Amino acid sequence: PSDSTLVSCKGIYVGTGGNLAISTSDTATPVVFYNVGTGIMFPIELKNGRIMSTNTTASNIVSLGW
Repeated sequence: PSDSTLVSCKGIYVGTGGNLAISTSDTATPVVFYNVGTGIMFPIELKNGRIMSTNTTASNIVSLGW
């Protein structure tokens, strides 16, 4: 997670559950998904979006595909 690094992916794997804050583009307001489970494949497409460090408590996060 980073509040500044842009990510393009077709999904996000959450290795250790918690909250996941995502900005879908470089200008979008972040959205927080609460209590995302461990081992979840989160199906969200990002094109120059961000997996925010602010408000993200989940860890072992991997962006998938593109």
